[in-house]
Amino acid sequence: MTALLLIAGMLSAGAWAGCGDKGGKEPPAGTEAPEATQGAETTPAAATPEAETTAAPDITPEAEPTAADLTPTPVPESKYDIPDLELESFEIPQTESLEFVKNMKIGWNLGNALDASDCNVDDELAYEWSWCGAKTTPQLIQEVKKAGFQTIRVPVSWHNHVTGEDHRISEVWMARVQEVVDMAIDEGLYVILNIHHDNSTDFMYPTSEYLEQSKNYVTCVWEQVAARFADYDEHLIFETLNEPRMVGTNFEWWLNGNDASCKDAVAVLNELNQAVVDTIRASEGNNAQRYIMVPGYCASPDGALNSGFALPQDSAEDRLIVSVHAYTPYDFALNDKGTAEFDTEKAADVRGITGFMDNLYKKFIKEGIPVVIGEFGARAKSNTQARIDFSVAYIAAARARGITCCWWDNNAFIGTGENFGLIDRNAMKWRFEEIVTGLMKYAE
Repeated sequence: MTALLLIAGMLSAGAWAGCGDKGGKEPPAGTEAPEATQGAETTPAAATPEAETTAAPDITPEAEPTAADLTPTPVPESKYDIPDLELESFEIPQTESLEFVKNMKIGWNLGNALDASDCNVDDELAYEWSWCGAKTTPQLIQEVKKAGFQTIRVPVSWHNHVTGEDHRISEVWMARVQEVVDMAIDEGLYVILNIHHDNSTDFMYPTSEYLEQSKNYVTCVWEQVAARFADYDEHLIFETLNEPRMVGTNFEWWLNGNDASCKDAVAVLNELNQAVVDTIRASEGNNAQRYIMVPGYCASPDGALNSGFALPQDSAEDRLIVSVHAYTPYDFALNDKGTAEFDTEKAADVRGITGFMDNLYKKFIKEGIPVVIGEFGARAKSNTQARIDFSVAYIAAARARGITCCWWDNNAFIGTGENFGLIDRNAMKWRFEEIVTGLMKYAE
């Protein structure tokens, strides 16, 4: 079931290198970190190769089809299998929020686009394609919807686009963010909008030392974002923060329950989440009842499951969603030096998915609190069949437990980096159609 196939000759703009921290994921303590490479998110501690920022590609209209173009082409039989699974049944409480998350179905991340940060560009709009090499178009969003995705997560980094102590957001940047959000809203999709790569001691940093500065930054940004999108309906979801963590420390990607700095970070993050929720609720329009996603430390399952993590007090009833990121099993999904094999018939492989989901189910979903896994995926290791098997198993396990998941797509396909791309945004072609088919099999 885990046949390996080398995908050769793929060409994509997904391997553009650029600038700054592309948000790579660190392993748990005691495991070796993935090596930083071009074209994907890289670890903050790794050296990122410098590259010139590339101009936005021209969007050329397609030619009208000819009679020859309309002639049906025989579809070759797939080389891959989409596994059938026996699904375990879980009781899902009948709450409005859990039904809402169910309707989100399955999501796709517009990764390495509006979240690009700290780039050496003259035009701030060039940030959008500095990492991924592609400008977002309505056609892209339509293709994502056509594939079956019902939710699009739009990560946005703001700190390169603000001025002054009150962090006024550039109108040029805000307008482009709104334009991209509108592309998805116009297609009837759910959209998750957040603060992404703004985690630094200059802006937001979850320690007591930087608490007041961080609180000022996140409330200033969210005050403006909430006002801009106040009249959008429930299809627009706000996510307070992305992977909030102590960047550059030994505890960046994991928590030690006995360490004072870890306890402090968890407590500070609770305050920051509360400040954002209060800011959003105090704004006008539909924000009083808008769904808000809230992460624990570094957005990991362990961060949400930590005894110190607390959901904010909320003036709205049943409108908070726990936000989690989980590239698991780590050795398969993210570790470049780990295994390329995943088999749905091997209990150990499947436990790498179901173990943490069971814990999330028991703590949150069983108690009527929804969970969205805002980022997951498996990087390419010339192992398409294994990635298909993983995708089927991951979504089947999540949906059975009432969880909606969003695949991290960074438009990266070539080289040896964190290649999570599924659709080539320039060629407008799904490079791994069978993975998408696997993702959709149990997504309903």
